[in-house]
Amino acid sequence: MKSFRQELWFETAGRRDFINITSEVEQCLQKSGIKEGLCLVNAMHITASVFINDDESGLHHDFEVWLEKLAPHAPTSQYRHNGYEDNADGHLKRQIMGREVVVAITDGKLDFGPWEQIFYGEFDGKRKKRVLVKIIGE
Repeated sequence: MKSFRQELWFETAGRRDFINITSEVEQCLQKSGIKEGLCLVNAMHITASVFINDDESGLHHDFEVWLEKLAPHAPTSQYRHNGYEDNADGHLKRQIMGREVVVAITDGKLDFGPWEQIFYGEFDGKRKKRVLVKIIGE
């Protein structure tokens, strides 16, 4: 069995963003040479997420509105975590959107369902953060 590891780095201009990282993960798969196996993609920061969904701007807007209703950023005083930082809402949003995804690899390609894409979700941006891509297989 072979193993491949690569880090992807992101720095968003705003506090929150959703970035389609499917092509970057596909490039990692190409580099790995693995044709059958599993691909793990996970956020290495506790205020960021990796998830699979449709790449549709209306849906991304709906995520943004829904997450802000569930864990509003302001007032920051509503959270015990906030003291030195003001990112408690980012921690909560990450719990909802998830830490990682695992995608099957078949015939050297990510084995997605219809419309599925991989996204990096940022909930406390404006600084460099990384995503781990770990691929194992034959």
